[in-house]
Amino acid sequence: MELLYMVFVDPFAQMARSPDLLAQTLWEGLVSGTLYALIALGFVLIFKASGVFNFAQGIMVVFAALTLVGLHDAGVPAFLALALAVAVMFSLALAVERLVLRPLVNQPDIILFMATFGITYFLIGFGELVFGGDPKVMITDELYLPRGPVTYHTLGGIVQLQKLDIASAAVASLMVAGLGLFFSTTRIGRALRAVADSHAAALSVGISLEQIWVIVWFAAGLVALVTGIFWGARSDVSFALDVIALKALPVLILGGLTSIPGAIVGGLIIGVGEKLAEFYWGPLVGGGTDAWFAYVIALIFLLFRPQGLFGERIIERI
Repeated sequence: MELLYMVFVDPFAQMARSPDLLAQTLWEGLVSGTLYALIALGFVLIFKASGVFNFAQGIMVVFAALTLVGLHDAGVPAFLALALAVAVMFSLALAVERLVLRPLVNQPDIILFMATFGITYFLIGFGELVFGGDPKVMITDELYLPRGPVTYHTLGGIVQLQKLDIASAAVASLMVAGLGLFFSTTRIGRALRAVADSHAAALSVGISLEQIWVIVWFAAGLVALVTGIFWGARSDVSFALDVIALKALPVLILGGLTSIPGAIVGGLIIGVGEKLAEFYWGPLVGGGTDAWFAYVIALIFLLFRPQGLFGERIIERI
């Protein structure tokens, strides 16, 4: 009986007693959630264009951030290094389309999926060759990213927010919204949906697969660069950031692999949920709930709603 009270009743009692801590926890969850949504957006864009899960999205986050920091360490001014990093991600999109995707048009999805494994390990090896394997510090001051806390006094106490978290949440939200509108309201967005349905049908009506693939891989590269900047500012820039991309998997399962709004909602659910679980239930299980909570939620969705909240139900006729 006491255990049931601690698990189901006591956390809500803590929330009522300490609304400031609840607000702080919710805010940290929202920040993490928007960044998870940004990572998931890169996966969604490429999946909608090619019908394949891009295993390389995580390493693209690392590679983009390392490119920015590496160029600055070589003496390039910060904003010029940022522009050159954008150019590098565009060059990567061109190279992937020309060398990997174009030869594999109309091939089974599993072949395209395995091709993204090859891209992943190429970027790891090339990144270590060029930038080395040591962690690097993100150039937050040179990019004028705000640092330090902001304190708010509430009825329940004091809530302290980090300026960097506010900036990252704002930028991530604007980028997600902008890309969502672009791909849902423009001609390129309509072409993207046609390509996702059938490569052959898209080709038959004059849609250029090469152009669409370059656009979506470049968009995913921009998403990776922004994600790498803000995640790198919260910690070091290293190949360990690749692990953060794994958090996009539960987000995609919740929201649906084909839904941009789903990436947003799924990211917020995972971000807020894991912070609440770690703060209120973590002490009961020895901590570390943020490492597995998202995957438990994803498993539940796979059992009862495998297409996710906004995904399309797949019906195959036999």
